[in-house]
Amino acid sequence: MSQGSMRTGELARVADALRRGELDPVAYAEETCGRIEAANPDLRAFVPEDGRRERVRALAEKLVLSFPGGADDAGHANHADRPALFGVPLGVKDVLRVDGLPTGAGSEVPPDALAGPEAVAVARLRAAGALVAGKTVTAEFAFMSPGPTRNPHALGHSPGGSSSGSAAAVAAGLVPLALGTQTVGSVIRPAAFCGIVGFKPSFGRIPTDGVIANAPTFDTVGLFSQDVAGTLLAAEVLCDGWRTTRAGGSGPPAPPVLGVPDGPYLRQATPEAREVFAAQLARLAAAGIEVRQVPALADIAAVNARNSVINLVEIARTHERLFPEHGDRYRDETATAIRDGRQIEPSTYTQALAARADYAAALVARMDEAGIDAWIAPAATGPAPEGITTTGSPAMNLPWTHARLPVVGLPAGLASNGLPLGVQCVARPGADEDLLGWAGTLAPLLSGAGGGAASPAGCRPFSR
Repeated sequence: MSQGSMRTGELARVADALRRGELDPVAYAEETCGRIEAANPDLRAFVPEDGRRERVRALAEKLVLSFPGGADDAGHANHADRPALFGVPLGVKDVLRVDGLPTGAGSEVPPDALAGPEAVAVARLRAAGALVAGKTVTAEFAFMSPGPTRNPHALGHSPGGSSSGSAAAVAAGLVPLALGTQTVGSVIRPAAFCGIVGFKPSFGRIPTDGVIANAPTFDTVGLFSQDVAGTLLAAEVLCDGWRTTRAGGSGPPAPPVLGVPDGPYLRQATPEAREVFAAQLARLAAAGIEVRQVPALADIAAVNARNSVINLVEIARTHERLFPEHGDRYRDETATAIRDGRQIEPSTYTQALAARADYAAALVARMDEAGIDAWIAPAATGPAPEGITTTGSPAMNLPWTHARLPVVGLPAGLASNGLPLGVQCVARPGADEDLLGWAGTLAPLLSGAGGGAASPAGCRPFSR
């Protein structure tokens, strides 16, 4: 298989070709670095790195020596020993530590102050054969002050955040896989803005060891890919206790019964986003997917307020060592959040945690009562906003992250301005395997809704 016949961003196909020997990992690593060198001056998805090409090529050469392969009895190439992600280039959000690379967390704090052991998520992917192509840009400390990354569909628009660089790098085809983190909406929203697949597993399914924390009782390591099959491939490597077969048989899961959370939550999305979402629901129903309107989240204003309390207290605690020494290096938005979090009474925080637990249980109970397998909703309030001074609103993501549920974001058409829109599907805690199985069924049905998909082939990374 020639490099020219491979869509650079399709993880499942890239991984299969690398394992089979149809793509040479050293040559593919070189081409990956060439794409980054050509695109990054405009896109600014990757943190600048001197000697990237030499480092990545050396990693690829070492990997080939470790898994040289051989031939079977008939003389055919046999690479059965190659791991699942053999030679796959990986982008890593710059709040996850990587051995041999500095961690800046999108801040001016000296990297030595942020140093520590490599993130477990990175180590797992490397053990599966992935090659770290570089660190990707993040909003400062994975909060709200954006970095310089631009949306690959339109450079004048936001890519979302805080995992901005990871989403943009995958959407532009620079790497087929990237890691992000989500504390409120930092995986699912940028995936929607950039027209790719984003996956935020159940809280705790991927260890956060080696991650610069934002709010530890929310923080979740997630990932970006351009295809559901690739997302599943990476999730199997990353998630604790992944179940590779369904109970009761093999093959795709039965189609899910989907619930639309009818009420004030949905009204947070723009009229256009709601209109396209309605068209997407009609498309699913026409394909035989049962969709039920379920009154839910009537208390969304209280949920939003409680989420803010928890996040502010926890970011203040996370930075109680760094901030006194390096506070003058923090951006105003982050510094203000830390100061505000210090002013919240411990009892208020404790009450918010208890209320969150009750809310999460009630949300799952509502699913049981309504007989639904997963919630479905717009993945963002609308398309990517113009300008890069904001990462956009996380309002559509907040209630699901607040309940610490697994979420997958899928591309789902285009807004009237030609920018991507997405939907998110949300399952019960621990049902990550079923969720990605359902996503494989839903993704092709959604891809034509609302004016066509923001597909890898259709993404023109550097239109202005």
